Amino acid sequence: MKVTEHIENAKGKTLFSFEIIPPQKGKSIQELYDNIDPLMEFNPPFIDVTTSREEYIYIDKGNGLLDKKLTRMRPGTLGICASIKHKYNVDTVPHLLCGGFTKEETEYMLVDCHYLGINNVMALRGDAMKDEQSFVPKAGGNHYAIDLVKQIKDLNCGQYLHEVIDADNKADFCIGVAGYPEKHLESPSLQSDLKRLKEKVDAGADYVVTQMFFDNSKYFAFVEKAREMGITIPIIPGIKPIAVQRHLQVLPQIFRIDLPEDLIDAVDKCKNNAEIKQVGIEWAVQQSLELKAAGVPFLHYYSMGKSENIRQIASQVF
Repeated sequence: MKVTEHIENAKGKTLFSFEIIPPQKGKSIQELYDNIDPLMEFNPPFIDVTTSREEYIYIDKGNGLLDKKLTRMRPGTLGICASIKHKYNVDTVPHLLCGGFTKEETEYMLVDCHYLGINNVMALRGDAMKDEQSFVPKAGGNHYAIDLVKQIKDLNCGQYLHEVIDADNKADFCIGVAGYPEKHLESPSLQSDLKRLKEKVDAGADYVVTQMFFDNSKYFAFVEKAREMGITIPIIPGIKPIAVQRHLQVLPQIFRIDLPEDLIDAVDKCKNNAEIKQVGIEWAVQQSLELKAAGVPFLHYYSMGKSENIRQIASQVF
């Protein structure tokens, strides 16, 4: 079932969903299952599965020479989506990236999703590689998320990259895109960023999931400005609980977001990460309750493969 259909069927009730990351190469999928199991009691209609782009590694060839190779530390997004769908009878949403993938590779991924009955996808540009100052698209790949949205919509109409296929069983993907309540880190302004979001919606996006935020007023202001711009599709808030001290530095640095002073003060008073984790849970609970009271369609949690704090939050909210 499509994410938008889940929202329609809920008739105003706020639903629970979360995002996971694939295990690293060589790790067992059982650890992933162990973290999903405790969250299934909250009946998530869908689970997002992230996709990792390529990265460079350097292999020592001896004599001081290094061989530069491309690798992916967390492959297997589609296989994990299929496995979760089969094991838990829940819809899965694989992330599709522009970065690191050609249009042909994207088309193959979409065809495989169609075969497997996966009809929701998240269309993202992706980040720059670690050794790049700015995002560089792969040769033959999509440059921006809007290009990816257009490719998916074309395939829904039977328009493949090199042929048109008139078939009875066409794909009908529901397309999610990202929204940034505090603007994308590369955007010159929030208004400019909202224009880019409107373009993705006009190209065929069906729903928005926001980047994490810790101040609900920024989400509410973002939604209000989006509506004023004519963006009418569902805007799902993304929530991530603070869990360790370094989150105070890492999250603003990576995502260019602000942390509320009250949250910073509460974390600074903690004596260890166990206390910080509890602060993060309590903050996320209050965020979630306020958002739920406002009638958001979903509360979408960034679990990063760990479920205990998400379970504690959900048990107080749902």
